[in-house]
Amino acid sequence: MKRIGFTLLLFTFLGSVAAQDDLLSLLGEDEETTEYVTAAFKTNRVVNLHSLESTSGGVLDLKISHRFGMLNLGAYELFGLDQASIRIGADYGITDQLTIGMGRSSFEKTYDGFLKFKFLRQSTGKRKMPITAALFASTAIQTLRWQNPDRENLFSSRLYYTFQMILGRKFSEGFSMQLSPTLVHRNLVSVTTEANDVLAVAAAGRIKLSKRVGLNLEYIYVLPDQLAPEYQNSLSIGFDIETGGHVFQLHL
Repeated sequence: MKRIGFTLLLFTFLGSVAAQDDLLSLLGEDEETTEYVTAAFKTNRVVNLHSLESTSGGVLDLKISHRFGMLNLGAYELFGLDQASIRIGADYGITDQLTIGMGRSSFEKTYDGFLKFKFLRQSTGKRKMPITAALFASTAIQTLRWQNPDRENLFSSRLYYTFQMILGRKFSEGFSMQLSPTLVHRNLVSVTTEANDVLAVAAAGRIKLSKRVGLNLEYIYVLPDQLAPEYQNSLSIGFDIETGGHVFQLHL
């Protein structure tokens, strides 16, 4: 009788443990997770602006950009091709949230470097966050020969800086938008009527046209009385074209 009682007690204990394991398993299945939104923009650039996207951690992204002249320059300038400038650069993702980069542009023989830190990520689920937010800072050095080398020329006069906060949201699979308050500081300006500190607000959006093609729109509004009267705000339109491992960007 003692042996039978012990056996029944053992089966009861094992059944209780199994029931607890099943309950814990069910609770685990219902546990909510955090899902982060990705691919609001196809690359970390819109047109002229940085997008809210970052280069993935451990990834080196090489970029070669060509900027052509005006089409209405005619055949003599090969419809703008003779006025082309080029920038060669590289972006590296230290982490998924922190990107650094540097490059060199033929325009005014400029070297630049930047840092971008994404401190908020749009997400759903356990942790809900409606937007993505990033801080961007860059320094550029213009290395043209001095126009008047006989006068005292300061190295600091070659420097200018850009600071942005990038706020954006992917509203759907087909539409994303971002807003970028911007401050540009130039140590040296050409005339005293121009401001050393220039404030601007930039807006950009992406519309998905197909699985591999997206339309980018970008507008940069510079607040009044900071630049020369002939300056015009920048409006740009472009296309992102995916070709398997590469994204080609064509912009106007």
